[in-house]
This record gives sequence, C-alpha cells and structure tokens, in this order.
Amino acid sequence: MHHIHLRDLDVSRIGLGAMGMSQAYTGAGTDEAESIRTVHRALELGVTFIDTAEIYGPYTNEELLGRALKGRRDQVVLATKFGLVSHGGDGPGNQDSSPANIRTAVEGSLARLGTDHIDLYYQHRVDPNVPIEETAGTVGELIAEG
Repeated sequence: MHHIHLRDLDVSRIGLGAMGMSQAYTGAGTDEAESIRTVHRALELGVTFIDTAEIYGPYTNEELLGRALKGRRDQVVLATKFGLVSHGGDGPGNQDSSPANIRTAVEGSLARLGTDHIDLYYQHRVDPNVPIEETAGTVGELIAEG
C-alpha cells in the first residue's frame, strides 16, 4: 500500500470512509459484524486512514468505529468531522460551528470513538453564521490542549 505524509501523519493513499456502514446506502447499519470485518480487513490490507463524522447515524458510525478499532487504535490515522449537529438544541442536520458546540462535539466524538485523541478533526460544512476565524481559532485551541 502506498503512503503519503500529511504534515507529520503517515497515511495510506487509500482510506476507508465509513459513512455507508451506518447510513445513506441500502442495508446500511444492518450488519455490524460485517462492518467490523470490513474495517479489520482494510487494516490487514494496509489501509491506515479511516474517516467518519458525528452526523453519520447520527453518532452510530463513530460508535461502530470505536468498537472496530478497540485494541487497534494505534494502527490508524482517525478522522472525524463536526458542525452538522447542533448540540445546543437544534439537533442533527443543523449547522453549528460555534466554539461551545465544537467543544461539545469533540468530547462526544472522543467518547464514541473510544480514544483520547483524534488525528484529523475538521469542519463538515462551513457554518455561515460563525466567522471561519472563530471556528479555526477554536480548533487551534483544541490542538494546543492536546
């Protein structure tokens, strides 16, 4: 498997997008064991980049990956996204990239993924109600906090 460097991250050029394991496609979310086998097989084949988001399910895709990666977390570069779930009351499908929402989202993602760190954490869609500088500043603060 070919790899590429994203700053200090070494990732496989082919990644695994896990959204379809929990939503959007016929049969999505119906066979967790098969989804976990798929993640494990991808790892066996050298895939080291896995992508998810809190909105997938919502939440269930991160939970699935948390179970699939238990004991294997150090084998992957794990990416997840924020901004399409408003934790302040509007719920899933509502853009919210406010600093408070980002902090709530990252804590939830960490818990669901069963990890103490996320390698790539990014905004799912630009929130027109929050200046991008504010969103980037909050993400920068999270990075500095570890």
